[in-house]
Amino acid sequence: MQVIVLLCSSAHAAGGSLCQVGIRGAISGLWLNTGNLIRRFTMSCGTGSTSSLGSGSGGGRRTVEFGRTHVVKPKGKHQATIVWLHGLGDKGSSWSQLLETLPLPNIKWICPTAPVRPIALFGGFPSTAWFDVTDLSEDAATDLEGLDCSAAHVANLLSTEPPEIKLGVGGFSMGAAVALYSATCCVVGKYSNGDPYPVNISAAVGLSGWLPCAKDLHNKLQQSQGALKRAEMMPLLLCHGKVDDVVIYKHGEKSAQALESTGFANMTFKSYKGLGHYTIPEETEDVCRWLTGKLGLEGRRS
Repeated sequence: MQVIVLLCSSAHAAGGSLCQVGIRGAISGLWLNTGNLIRRFTMSCGTGSTSSLGSGSGGGRRTVEFGRTHVVKPKGKHQATIVWLHGLGDKGSSWSQLLETLPLPNIKWICPTAPVRPIALFGGFPSTAWFDVTDLSEDAATDLEGLDCSAAHVANLLSTEPPEIKLGVGGFSMGAAVALYSATCCVVGKYSNGDPYPVNISAAVGLSGWLPCAKDLHNKLQQSQGALKRAEMMPLLLCHGKVDDVVIYKHGEKSAQALESTGFANMTFKSYKGLGHYTIPEETEDVCRWLTGKLGLEGRRS
């Protein structure tokens, strides 16, 4: 029997028994919560589907139920919309509370909640997760169907934004993995299952995460017309704490190296001494500065 040890912070959250490693003091980045997190949002992620949410060839369909989506409206002129994805076991409301406090009045934030699914890392115990994982690293076995389904959900949330609005995706931990995967799908022009990627991402941010399918990225870029040029132009920000004991630092560093070596020349990697698997004001300030510059936002609140 596999034994799973979850590191619990001293922060207290009401509403159930939670193990959390996340935003220090209030908002978690890794929650294990068996409570009722799900508001039914049904989408088809089955094989053989002809919709944008399909998962490649084969026979059979799978229904995935995403949880509640939280939206933080822009407090100034709406210039950009970013889908922000939480970490393993968390929910969208946790990050919407933090994002609402950032001095970025021109951004609309969309914070969805992942489906509840059995997780191999937890010995099959169910948790909110964007895809199944055996390990939190770029070397882990890849649940391509789950990745494609979550990336399609992100694209669907962005697809209804006005054409003049710049689109972005970001996330923490497992959410960062989906954000970076979505950016590579945008560059390649399709999901791993071959379905076309439908929206144009202008920026992607990954905090304390990793790049799924890193070993396959070079071949994907070579096989897609125009992908190398798009990779060169895609703005990416990766941030990682040097003492992260959940997604260890070397995995974030290796992901940044994989992106840089495959032609993502507009990629920035920032490391933070003493930072574990959570975020701190120094990191969020870097994210705010980076987004303001890369998205050409008019101004920030002081």
